[in-house]
Amino acid sequence: MLNIFLVTAPFFALIAAGYVAARAGVLPLAAIPGLNVFVLYFALPCMLFRFGAGAPIEQLLDAGVALVWGFCALLLVAGAVAIARRQRMNWNDAAFGALVAAFPNTGFMGLPLLVALLGDRAASPMIITIAFDMLVTTSLCIALSRLDGASEGGAGKAARQALRGIVQNPMPWAIVLGVAASATRVRLPVPVDQTIAMLAAAASPVALFTIGSVLARSALVAREHRASAVVAAAMGSVPRASAQAPIRDLSAVVALKLVVHPLLVYGVVGLAAALGFPLDRSVVVVVVLIAALPSASNVSMLAERFGADNGRVARIILWTTVIAFFTFPLAAGWLH
Repeated sequence: MLNIFLVTAPFFALIAAGYVAARAGVLPLAAIPGLNVFVLYFALPCMLFRFGAGAPIEQLLDAGVALVWGFCALLLVAGAVAIARRQRMNWNDAAFGALVAAFPNTGFMGLPLLVALLGDRAASPMIITIAFDMLVTTSLCIALSRLDGASEGGAGKAARQALRGIVQNPMPWAIVLGVAASATRVRLPVPVDQTIAMLAAAASPVALFTIGSVLARSALVAREHRASAVVAAAMGSVPRASAQAPIRDLSAVVALKLVVHPLLVYGVVGLAAALGFPLDRSVVVVVVLIAALPSASNVSMLAERFGADNGRVARIILWTTVIAFFTFPLAAGWLH
C-alpha cells in the first residue's frame, strides 16, 4: 500500500500545486485557458497517438472492454438522472450531474497515473474508455440536458452541438490516427516522431497542474457568484436562493463516482465472466481503476457552456479529486 501511495502522491501534488498557484494569484486566471489549449490540442493528442501507435491492434479493438465500460456508464447515467429528477432537478442540471458521476478524469489524470502504476499496457483499455466517454456518454448527457426545451427542438440542437464538439476535439482524431498507425505499423520520420514524443512527455505534468488551476478558478468564480447573489438579494432585486447545493446532493454524486462506479464495473466484469466472457485480469484491474478516478475536469466547462449549475459541478469535481487521493490508492491496493 505504501508503494502505491508513493506512486500516486506526486500526481495529486501537481494538482495541488496548480490549485495553490491559481488561488494565490501566482498563476493569472487569464492564463488557464492557454494551459487548457496546450494540453487539449497539443500534448494529450500526442500522448494518445503514441500509446495507440505503440499498442497491438487487438488490444485497441477489445470489444469486451467497450461493452463492459459502456454498459456501466449508461447504467450510471440512468441512475444519476433518475435520482436527480426525483429530487425535482431540471433536466440540464440532472444531465450534467450524471455526466460528472460517470465520466472519470482519464485523459488528464488517468493516462499518466495508471501507466506509471501498471505500465504501458494500461494505455489500451484507457483509450477505449476515453473514446466511449467522449463519443457516447458526453453526447447522451448533452442531449438529455436539452430536454427542458424539447418543444423548441432543444434535444436535436444539443445533438448537433455534441457532434460538432466531437469533430472539433483533437483527442478522438488522435485515437483514430494511433489505431491506424498500429494497424498499418507505419513509422514516422525521426524529427516528427521526436517532436510528438516531446509534446507527449509534457502532457502529464502540465495536464495535472492544469486540473488544479481549473478547480481553483471554478471555486473562485463560484464564490464571486455567491457573493453577487447575496448582494442582489440584500438589495431586493432578486429572490434569495441557496448559495450552494445541499451537502447530501454533493455527497451522493461523489459517492456515485468514487464508490458505486468502480464497484459497478467490478460487478459487471464478474457477471461477464460468469456468462462466459471473461476479461484478462490485468485489463480488469485497469478498467476498475479508471472507474475509481475522480470526475473529469472538462465537465465543468461543458456545464458552463450549456447553462447548467457549474458551481455544483465544480464542487463535485473538487471533492472527488480530494477524496480520490485516499480512495484511489485503497482501490489499487485492493485490486493488487
